[in-house]
Amino acid sequence: MSTNGSFTMIRAGAAALAATLVLGAVAPATARDQTGAIVGGLAAGVVGGVVGSALVNGANQPPPPPPEYRPRRVVVEEPETVVVRERRGPICHYERRKEWLGDGEFTYRRVEVCE
Repeated sequence: MSTNGSFTMIRAGAAALAATLVLGAVAPATARDQTGAIVGGLAAGVVGGVVGSALVNGANQPPPPPPEYRPRRVVVEEPETVVVRERRGPICHYERRKEWLGDGEFTYRRVEVCE
C-alpha cells in the first residue's frame, strides 16, 4: 500500500478525533452546567461526522489515468463504378382519368400513359 497525501489526512483526522475525545473526557460537566454538555456533545458529533466521512472518502482508490491518445485508423474505400444503362423502350403505366359525360355526370376511364 502506498502512502500518499490522503493517508496522512486520515491520520491527522484520527489524531484530531482522539484529541477531541480526550479533552471532552477531561472537562467534567457540573450539574448546573447542562448547556455546556449539550454543546460539547454536539461539537463532538460534528467533529466525529467530519472525521468519519474523511476516513470513508479517503479510503477510495484514485481514478485510473486517462487512456493514451491514439489516432483512429482511417479506411479509404474506392468509389464503386455506377453503370447507367440505356432505356430499352418507353415506360408505360395505367392511370385513371375522369371523363365528363354531361353537365354533372362523369366516369373514370383507364388510360395507358407512356413516357
